[in-house]
Amino acid sequence: MDTQDVFLTKEYKRSRTAYCLESAFEYFVALLVADAFLAKLLSELGLSDATIGIIASFISFAFLFQLCSIFMVQRITNTKRTAILFHTVSQLLFMSLYLIPFLPFAQSYKQIIVVACILFAYFGNYCVTSIIYKWGNSYVDPHKRASYSAGKEMISLVAGMVVTVVIGAVMDHFDATNNTVGGFIFAAIAIFVFCACDFVCLMLIKNQIKTREELAIDKVPMKEVMKNTLGNRNFRSIIYLQVLWNFAQYFTVGFLGTYRLSELCFTLGAVQLINLVGTAGRFFLSKPFGKYSDKRSYAKGIELALTIAVCAFAVGMFTSPTTRFLIIGYTLLYNICLAGIHQNMYNITYSYVDSKYFVQASAIKNSIGGLCGFVAALLASRLLTSVQNNGNTVFGMTIYGQQILFGVSLVLSAIALIYTKLVISRQKVMMQ
Repeated sequence: MDTQDVFLTKEYKRSRTAYCLESAFEYFVALLVADAFLAKLLSELGLSDATIGIIASFISFAFLFQLCSIFMVQRITNTKRTAILFHTVSQLLFMSLYLIPFLPFAQSYKQIIVVACILFAYFGNYCVTSIIYKWGNSYVDPHKRASYSAGKEMISLVAGMVVTVVIGAVMDHFDATNNTVGGFIFAAIAIFVFCACDFVCLMLIKNQIKTREELAIDKVPMKEVMKNTLGNRNFRSIIYLQVLWNFAQYFTVGFLGTYRLSELCFTLGAVQLINLVGTAGRFFLSKPFGKYSDKRSYAKGIELALTIAVCAFAVGMFTSPTTRFLIIGYTLLYNICLAGIHQNMYNITYSYVDSKYFVQASAIKNSIGGLCGFVAALLASRLLTSVQNNGNTVFGMTIYGQQILFGVSLVLSAIALIYTKLVISRQKVMMQ
């Protein structure tokens, strides 16, 4: 069968559709354990703003768990079974977060348990993230990969808008009736339903099974993996880019959940409506970004997105309780920049590393970038605490800690933009 014809078969079409839907259900769960939702849960457990910011940034630190896939990928004979086992357990652990407030333990023990659940959930999730990504994308025509990724993201975004607004409104209703715990139960049930749908979608993707003989043939020595990843100058350059972006992103983003709810005095429902505006912007520009990247290159797509990121953090710098409406502008611009950065940062690995080493390369890149993002969150936490302890006063002026964090992110994203333009965009691209 012709290489192009195979992508038109029923099995390949079904797998692409299932992978699209699976990504959406996974995204719904991610939304409910991040930003204002997570901030609300952790605040209920008595954690401080700075601590909540660090915990919210665990998603960055958890990228280190992808290193496990370097060793796992060469031992997996049944891709579907491995992916479903790790991924489903992680989703159920995310669900359990909303049940922790009901445990008959002291508040300090609940705080330890919630951190442990978050870490174990991300461990299970990221152990197979690169494996699922390569598995799902193996049924996509390489010449249409960016457009497919954009379409997949659009489905997640438009459905995610409905999910966050509805669940946010329901939880606000429970709050209004002094029944916050009822809102947590509702969130836990919603995550369980999404987890079940995610499981069904993974089951519908065409499996990839290798015999032990095939596995032995495909097994790559670690020395060869390192030579074709970290030993590859072009690949190292996108690691540096990932580090810069993660530093810029996690220096600020993890600390905005409590900022919106506390200093800016928005309700959870209002936060979700603002996020809805941002998500709508990302939705409408995902496809144009995908087409632009397919036509020009993943690097050019990232370059354009970083330009928008610089503008987003600039708007964030001027957002305070007296100008709280600017958070809408920041949210819109930030989400639009993600339309160009998120999928391109994954796909760009195909441009500089042989697909044989894709899983290992992605794991290395994301792990290094994630660790640096977590370090950025730790540094930002200390800076935020220092400013708050000083009464949000810097040089005699009232400046909120988050405004300073925005300023640092602005500088870092500007450096990432210049690096992409002068280095990444000029490298020779592989088509595979």
